[in-house]
Amino acid sequence: MATLKQIRQRIKTAKNIRQITRAMKLVAAARLKKAQDKVLEARPYSDKMHEFMLSVSGGGELPAHPLLERREVKKYAVILVTAERGLAGSYNTNLIRRASDFLKEKVGEAVMVAVGKKGFQFFNRRGVNVIHQVTIPTSGANLDNAVEVTRVATRLFTSGEVDAVYLIYAKFYSAIRQVPQVVQLLPIEPPESEGSASGPSKEYKFEPDPTELLGILLPKYLLTLTHQALLESTASEFGSRMTAMTSATDNAGAMISQLTLVANRARQAGITKEILEVVGGAEALKG
Repeated sequence: MATLKQIRQRIKTAKNIRQITRAMKLVAAARLKKAQDKVLEARPYSDKMHEFMLSVSGGGELPAHPLLERREVKKYAVILVTAERGLAGSYNTNLIRRASDFLKEKVGEAVMVAVGKKGFQFFNRRGVNVIHQVTIPTSGANLDNAVEVTRVATRLFTSGEVDAVYLIYAKFYSAIRQVPQVVQLLPIEPPESEGSASGPSKEYKFEPDPTELLGILLPKYLLTLTHQALLESTASEFGSRMTAMTSATDNAGAMISQLTLVANRARQAGITKEILEVVGGAEALKG
């Protein structure tokens, strides 16, 4: 059985851990609020871009463009968005598991672009060809990161190095719910409306001409998808970290209470033993 000194040392350690996890929880909560605001602010723009692409694709067959070119998928790239650090609950684990399942299911040779250190460390040690790594700032992903990811994806696809590019990230719903998503970035597939299969296609007059319009629209659409995914991932990471640190803080508090109770009992038992020894010694002297 542990001595009173050992129990008190455990209590001190648990208090130090609780102080750290509480601080991490507060930092994550503050960053989550900012990240959540960014997600909500960016969603209307993303929805409008989606709506615009839907309208353009409803005008009939789109002209040829490098980002629309469909090829037989012999080699593909996976862009995996994870965190730079751990202590975020199951956030990184769920994303890595989803990416592993996707690599097993998808036929063809795979290369990876790792956004965040955790995904890079896991797959690099397991023989996956990680051809590029993007480091995310502590405060979360920004537009520069989205531009870098989009540039790498575009270069890989348009050069013919890969035939498709997929993005794996966590979609943010709440601080306790983040769902891994797999979306195809390239080739860009124009969104389809629910009634597009039965309804007649609309006719549009483009100004400027469709080729020039797509040259402007498609790169922006691709950047919008990537930026939105990174914002969702940032909010998901902070939400998962805040939840994990809240749980860790509560568990540390429960452990401190339990150890304090054990320490009090041990101290009381020691005092009782000393009293009995004194009384026993006194009785022996009387005899």
